[in-house]
Amino acid sequence: MSIDPHLLDDLEWRGLIAHATDRDALREALTTGSVRFYVGFDPTAPSLHMGHLVQILTAKRLQQAGHTPYALVGGATGMIGDPRESGERTLNDLDTVKQWVDRVRHQIEPFLSFEGENAATMVNNYDWTASLSTIDFLRDIGKHFPVNRMLARDVVRSRLEAGISYTEFSYVLLQSMDFLNLYRDHGVRLQFGGSDQWGNLTAGVDLIRRSVGGQAHAIATPLMTRSDGTKYGKTEGGALWLDSDMMSPYAFHQFWLNVEDAKVGELLRVFTFLPRDEIESLEAQTDEKPFLRAGQKALADEVTTLVHGEKETAQAKAAASALFGGGELRALSPTTLSAALTEAGAAAAPLGTPYVDLLVAAGLAKSKGEARRTISEGGAYLNNERVTDPDLVPCADDLIDGWAVLRRGKKHLAGVRLG
Repeated sequence: MSIDPHLLDDLEWRGLIAHATDRDALREALTTGSVRFYVGFDPTAPSLHMGHLVQILTAKRLQQAGHTPYALVGGATGMIGDPRESGERTLNDLDTVKQWVDRVRHQIEPFLSFEGENAATMVNNYDWTASLSTIDFLRDIGKHFPVNRMLARDVVRSRLEAGISYTEFSYVLLQSMDFLNLYRDHGVRLQFGGSDQWGNLTAGVDLIRRSVGGQAHAIATPLMTRSDGTKYGKTEGGALWLDSDMMSPYAFHQFWLNVEDAKVGELLRVFTFLPRDEIESLEAQTDEKPFLRAGQKALADEVTTLVHGEKETAQAKAAASALFGGGELRALSPTTLSAALTEAGAAAAPLGTPYVDLLVAAGLAKSKGEARRTISEGGAYLNNERVTDPDLVPCADDLIDGWAVLRRGKKHLAGVRLG
């Protein structure tokens, strides 16, 4: 495969380089041959999330540009976890971590090609860590880490007063050892990760230089934040998970569809493979006609398709349209309908509950009186059909897969599970 000489320029234009080691040396390496690189994922949860997706897609960009990926799933480091400013992690048992390793591997695999000249390789650091003795670890790895430099790391310094365990304090040694092992045994010369990992990334570069006299490179991608500085990747229900069982494709699509206008261009650059001219056109449309939400629609479709596939994207769009009267509710799959109504707001009630009570139970009316006024004013709907009878009692035939889909006006929606 030919090497794309413009890769580094494209990464910089997309805003994917927050930090990098010697850029001239990095550019020379990336333009003179296929560079073997690695990015690591610790299985500290049963699914990857939005922050990991930045790394997965960056790995895909490098592979498409002719470079050779090593995706590392941390069966060893996942049992410890990188230290956080918020406090000590809960340590998971070996069986749990092994299960999560398999889940994470399966999430990464569809994004990379494991065939061809620059085929990807999946590795697990448990394979070279589990049999390592403490004495060998301290002699061969620990001796290259000055404690004063380890104490100077931001996350460590912030935890010193409250306390940090030696387990988390030593995490940087394990990640650095991964880079050394891959450098020595596989010829890996580049590591990248999030900017919160910069200390770990450069520690690996230093370890390679100190222990074997080799030259390696590191890149840090920026953390994704909203305009107010808070991290992306968190929703009211938790992280923006990539696993469809933990976050439905509908909810995933809705998240991207509702991002703020000011962030559309940045997110299109980082999370899509759209060409530069198309992204700039979408940015211009967002600035000139924000009400059309052209950038958000393209973003939601592109990212949902990348993660969940075209079929699920089509279902998510059909659900959003159908819920507000633009399509047939009964044409939706039960899974998509349930996910969409749960996301919109769901309640439960016994079969035989009057419609006015359902509006109250669903939070679409504050009282029966308000519910009746909504009906008399023509703003009440059941399964996208206007309700005109204030004494309506939905029956089993009115339900769609057990749901009554309620709407007040054009924008206020809820589902009630009847049974």
